[in-house]
Amino acid sequence: MEKLVNESAYPQLRLNAAALERNIEIMAAWCRDTNVVLAPHVKTTMSAPIIGRQLAAGAVGVTVATVDQVGTVLGWGHRNVLIANQVVDSYGLGRLKAWLEADPSLTVRIFADSVAGVAVAASLFAGSGRALDMLVDVGALAGRTGVRSASAAHDVALAITAAPGLRLVGVSGYEGVAPNSRDAINLDAVDRHCRLAREIFMELAGQFETPAPIFSMGGSAFPDRVIEFLPSGVPGTINMLRSGCYATHDHGTYAGVNPIPGLIPALTVRALVVSAPEDGLVVLGAGKRDLPYDAGLPPFLAAFSAAGLEKADATATVHKLFDHHAVLLGAEGLAVTDIVELGISHPCSAFDRWPEYLVTDGAGTVVDLWHTDFHRASIGG
Repeated sequence: MEKLVNESAYPQLRLNAAALERNIEIMAAWCRDTNVVLAPHVKTTMSAPIIGRQLAAGAVGVTVATVDQVGTVLGWGHRNVLIANQVVDSYGLGRLKAWLEADPSLTVRIFADSVAGVAVAASLFAGSGRALDMLVDVGALAGRTGVRSASAAHDVALAITAAPGLRLVGVSGYEGVAPNSRDAINLDAVDRHCRLAREIFMELAGQFETPAPIFSMGGSAFPDRVIEFLPSGVPGTINMLRSGCYATHDHGTYAGVNPIPGLIPALTVRALVVSAPEDGLVVLGAGKRDLPYDAGLPPFLAAFSAAGLEKADATATVHKLFDHHAVLLGAEGLAVTDIVELGISHPCSAFDRWPEYLVTDGAGTVVDLWHTDFHRASIGG
């Protein structure tokens, strides 16, 4: 009964299960063909059924962004977790320590880009029976986290290897700090970043405290550039991508930059036309609370009558979003009670708006109801 109630409610987030399965299979095959492994960044969806399918297709673990998300994926049974972030608070590090000491099968790795951050971790793990694995994070000027130079990377690496409770296990980077476009300037910036990360990995090779050092990059927007700069000559190296958006792809930013052939959009939002107060202008009952807008406004895809019949001649363009309304201009063939289907740009900002979403087959028939878990009370405090 829950599924039927939600199927009738609008607005609604819809996932095409056939497209999802196709995308997961395509990415898994691409990783095999290019000699990389995948630990998908599951903060994109935080949805257990999707993540389970990614692991079943060959992913070697999961990537998360926060300690809270570690607690969530542990609750789902995952035991190989990469935190693609710095953890520099004693409370968060204490939770990681408790989990590691309680579960010998658990692997958790974090990023480090400062001697100060390493010192906080060292103070917590000095007497621990389980060492905390760390990757030196390499960044880009005006980007996000990560050291900006080889000399800074060496300082961080030295701090890790000098700390009794820590282990240096690799190098990470994030080439997505460049704007998501494939013009020559941006591709050059991506290549410079990948090259620097590789150079630092090679220079630190003699300091890694593991027989299987990790070279980890993002890979959602520019995986083809990443594989051009994979390190070589370091025995046991694991080349690991953290791509997450590939599973559902999108109709916007990733559709425009991801070069892996065959990926197709799997997410849409359907909303009702609730008002048509002017010629050529309609208002939908969905807005910022329901639709991502950080990477472009959602595109108009299709329209249906209240009875579900497609209105092939209908058209419009999303002009502006309010909290619970979308204003569409250039509207033709649309009337109050019609159903409008919108595309998604940037799936990471779509799933977190929805505690549950409809799953459809390839024909658009609703077949299931799945949930996200962005706000779950994490296990272990």
